Amino acid sequence: MPLWNPKLAWLGFWIALIGVVTAAIPLLSGLASVLYTFYPPIKAHTAFYIGATLIIIGSWIWCAIMVIMFYQWKEANPGKTAPFVMFATTANALLWLWTSAGVAIEVLFQIIPWALGWIDTLDPGLSRTLFAWTLHPIVYFWLIPAYTAFYVFVPKQAGSYLFSEEAARVAIIVLVVFSLPIGMHHLYMDPEQARGWKLLHGLGTFIVSLPTLVTGFTVIASLEIAGRLRGGKGTFGWIGALPWGNTMVLSVILSLVMLIFGGFGGIVNASYAMNAMIHNTAWVPGHFHLIFAGTTVIMYFAIAYYLWPILVKKPLYSNSLALVQLWTWFIGMSIMTTPWHVLGLLGQPRRISSVQYNNVLTLTWEPYELLMILGGLVLLGSACLFIYLLFKTQFSATTEVFEAEVEYAEPYHPVKDLPEYLNDFKLWNKVIAVLMLISYGVPILQFFFMDTYGSSPWGL
Repeated sequence: MPLWNPKLAWLGFWIALIGVVTAAIPLLSGLASVLYTFYPPIKAHTAFYIGATLIIIGSWIWCAIMVIMFYQWKEANPGKTAPFVMFATTANALLWLWTSAGVAIEVLFQIIPWALGWIDTLDPGLSRTLFAWTLHPIVYFWLIPAYTAFYVFVPKQAGSYLFSEEAARVAIIVLVVFSLPIGMHHLYMDPEQARGWKLLHGLGTFIVSLPTLVTGFTVIASLEIAGRLRGGKGTFGWIGALPWGNTMVLSVILSLVMLIFGGFGGIVNASYAMNAMIHNTAWVPGHFHLIFAGTTVIMYFAIAYYLWPILVKKPLYSNSLALVQLWTWFIGMSIMTTPWHVLGLLGQPRRISSVQYNNVLTLTWEPYELLMILGGLVLLGSACLFIYLLFKTQFSATTEVFEAEVEYAEPYHPVKDLPEYLNDFKLWNKVIAVLMLISYGVPILQFFFMDTYGSSPWGL
């Protein structure tokens, strides 16, 4: 289908780009070192918050276009099954619309007036609750494109079929629905919310692990089919028969390995007693980087290696170097995040560069910090190699024209008839609305019916 309203799409792009520049200037000049979780009362430069708001507004235009085109397709093809790749992309757009609303409310009605001096104080408890609305689901907004590649690119590149499209759709829906009302597991140690609400959100966090398990099973089953079609025998012989030289196949294998360990860390974070042990320690960024920068970004690399040659109509500069880049990213991420987890267990706080207490304790941290730096250097080299490969591919002097089209995996059992709840989002939007009202209604409204004490900004 042709893109609906290209002018509006470009408007969204330019609004987001202006937002990036507006936020980046104070960020790079040291006036907005509030990090990803920009919790009040720590205050950044006003331009940082205005830029972040523009990024969100620009992204909403993309979301609207995705949703509109999804329903245009359904209207033009009544009774047919929507292509899975568009189904998953639309689900991700809806997830972003829901999850970005929390931080948008916080920034527009609390932080920007506060940063501009229009109000003297704000309630950091309300701010943290609104930010929790966005804080965790945004991770799944990044993760769903990787999962989509798991389902639509990996089986085809491995020479196989998608084990079950129905299972893939169920996984995407459960991920979207239950990733939203769970943000308060980040507030376990905060006093502004009662333990019952934290328990409710904690239970929801464990439910989110189910679509990840379904995804892992579906993808591994698809790979097993590929390995056996390539002659793999015995219980594990199919693993060696896989095309390990294919960047997409290698990426998904490394991605799943990091997902196993990163997912384990997530279960620890969601468990109240264990969370108390690692809360606000180096464990948390270790877990986050392993899931996002590891599991997710390595699949972004694979998607780039697949799509970039198609877009520029030139073959990938070097498949062997691309494999080296993927392996070094995996190795660097493993070297960097493992000591991070250990440091968290040793009590090193997050979000600070150094501490001024207990010299004996800090000495025990130093070997792990050096190892982290080594892992970071490996990752830097890997990232530079990735950029180099895309640059050399696009500006290669080769006269060879690379003619290829994007190919999507077909399900092992063709989808003949799907219930509408696996082919549409109207029902699930209503379910999300009810769950969000239950999980955030009272926790947010309470701030307007009880005495609270505002905080003045603390500048950096």
